[in-house]
Amino acid sequence: MTAAPVLPTPRRDGGRRPGPRGRGTLRWREARAGLALISPTLVIVLILVVLPIVWTVALAFQDIRLIRLRTAGLLGDYTVENFTQVFTSPGFWDSLVTTLIYSVLGTASSIGLGLVAALALRRRFRGRTFVRATLLLPYVAPVVAATFVWGVMLNPQFGIVNEVGTGLLGWEEPIAFLSQRTTEVSLFGLTVPVPTALLTVIVFEMWRSFPFAFLFLTARLEAVPATLDEAARVDGATPTQVFRHITLPQLMPTIAVLALLRFIWTFNNFDDIYLLTGGGAGTEVISVRVFDFLVSRGDIGAASAQALVLASVLLVLVSVYYRFAAKDEVA
Repeated sequence: MTAAPVLPTPRRDGGRRPGPRGRGTLRWREARAGLALISPTLVIVLILVVLPIVWTVALAFQDIRLIRLRTAGLLGDYTVENFTQVFTSPGFWDSLVTTLIYSVLGTASSIGLGLVAALALRRRFRGRTFVRATLLLPYVAPVVAATFVWGVMLNPQFGIVNEVGTGLLGWEEPIAFLSQRTTEVSLFGLTVPVPTALLTVIVFEMWRSFPFAFLFLTARLEAVPATLDEAARVDGATPTQVFRHITLPQLMPTIAVLALLRFIWTFNNFDDIYLLTGGGAGTEVISVRVFDFLVSRGDIGAASAQALVLASVLLVLVSVYYRFAAKDEVA
C-alpha cells in the first residue's frame, strides 16, 4: 500500500515571495513612469534653454561674422579675442555704469510708486475697482504704442510737455528730452548738469513697471490683518509709526522679491530704451550694445561675448543681493 503524497501547505500570501528582484522591478517601473512624465518638460528646457546657452558660449569664443554664421559649429578655433575686444572697446564701461544706474533707479522708483499707489487705494471708496484697473494700463499697453505716445508728448517742437513748460512753467526754451544728453539746471546758485535722456527713460521705466509692484503689494496688503492697525491706533500710534513698525515689516518679504525680479528684468531691458532713444544721448545700455554688435556690425562673436559678460555681471549682482539683502526677508 503506497502512502499518499504530502501536499505543500498553501502560503497565506498566495505563493508570492517578495524579494529583491520584485522590489527592484517596482522601483524601475516608478522611475520609468516619472521619466516619461517629465520628459516633455525636459526636452523643452534642453531645446529652449540649454542649447541656446551652449551655442552662445561656443560663439563667444570664436571669430564669427554674420556672413560666416552657417559655417560655425561647436568645434572650431577658440579664442579670447572677443572678450579682449569687449573690455577694451570704447564705451563699454560707460554703458555698464549706465546699465547699473538705469537698473537701480528704475527698480527703486517703480517699486516706490507701486507702494504709494497700493497704500493710497487700500481703503474702500466708490470707484476703487475702476481706479485699480486703470492703473494697470501702462503695464498691459503694447510697448510700441507707449513709446510712440511718449515720443509725441516729449517732442520739443509740438509736444504737450514742452508746450506746458514754456507757456506755464517759464521754461526759456523747449527741452529735447529724448535726444539731449544733459541740461544745465541752476540749483542754489550752482549750475548742475542733469542727464536729461537717461532720467527720461528711467521715468518711463518707472511709469511702465509700477503696476507690477502695485499688484503684488496690493495683494499683500489685503492679507494684513486690520486688527494690527486698529490696535496700534488705539495705543496712540501715529500713521507714520503704524506704517513704519507694522505695515512695512509685513511688506518687506514681498518688496524683496519684487526688487529681485524687477532688477533682473530692468538690467536686461532693451526695447524701451531702443524705441525711445535708440541708445543715444547717454542711454546706451549693454543690451543695446549687444544689438549694435549683432546687427549693425555683424560681429556674432563679440555680441555673444558681451551677452555672456552681461549675464555674468547680473549673476554676481543677484548673488550678492540674495546673500546680504534678501536672505533674511525670504526666510
